[in-house]
Amino acid sequence: MINIKVLEKVIFDTIKRGSCFISKDVRSAFAEAIEKESTQGAKEAFHNTLKSLDLSIERVNPACPDTGWPLFYFKIGNEVNIEGGPLALEEIARQMVTKATKEGYLRSTMKHPLTGYDPGTNVGMNIPDFTYKFVPGENIEITFVAKGGGSECFGGTRYNMIAFADGLAGIEKFILDAYAAAARAGAICPPAVLGVGIGGTGNIAANLAKEAASLRLVGSHHPEEMIARIEDDLYNAINSLGIGPMGSGGDVSVFGVNVEYAYTHIAGIAVALSSNCWIARRATNRVYADGRVEQLDNPNWFEGR
Repeated sequence: MINIKVLEKVIFDTIKRGSCFISKDVRSAFAEAIEKESTQGAKEAFHNTLKSLDLSIERVNPACPDTGWPLFYFKIGNEVNIEGGPLALEEIARQMVTKATKEGYLRSTMKHPLTGYDPGTNVGMNIPDFTYKFVPGENIEITFVAKGGGSECFGGTRYNMIAFADGLAGIEKFILDAYAAAARAGAICPPAVLGVGIGGTGNIAANLAKEAASLRLVGSHHPEEMIARIEDDLYNAINSLGIGPMGSGGDVSVFGVNVEYAYTHIAGIAVALSSNCWIARRATNRVYADGRVEQLDNPNWFEGR
């Protein structure tokens, strides 16, 4: 049985790492951007941001002042035995979000959408958000994602319905237009990690886009050749726009494009995009049935698809 004390420690550590550290794939994306950039100002912007991120790790400070929405993704083994059950898992997560907020690893940013009431804990109606995936085995994998306000609001997340007659050209045009408009408005922090969801209902497409942006490694490719080709086409097209770091101009305008899809109705194709901050904050821990804990570099959320 995985006991509550182990879960408290693991979940708090996952929040702390997800807020203050950057993943290996994100660091590699910065290093590649520094190498690739021909514009000196853009090269310096990447270099200075990476230096700031290293200081955040050294001092265990939030990597960005906007610590975002607290999102949890749980991969639950079919034979797992949790003390108190799944409800205890959610309650511990709420408690640890409160603790992380009080200790300064998260800023108090979650408010009532109409009254503006701020409990000061980042815990309220439907927040934190919990998403579950059930897999074989008896372990739990816990991923915390800090989805920033800049990457989510005012253009960072968009949705449209594309007619079958418009096909792939219509899908790609919508994504390019939406990304360019969001960057032009200063609504996102380019070069973002862009997630794209194609198919399903509107909320399925939006969830796929968010998960693709937040949970897939930067530089990864979809295993299906056709989807991987779309990722490459969009990646090259966006980088040709010259948006650069924070819209200041440069060769690197997006760190990665991750596409996921669902089967859809014959009436049309839902398409959604979700931008993730260029520091793409996340952390994953696996908890074994015997209480051992392992840090993972990859959430492996789409494993097996």
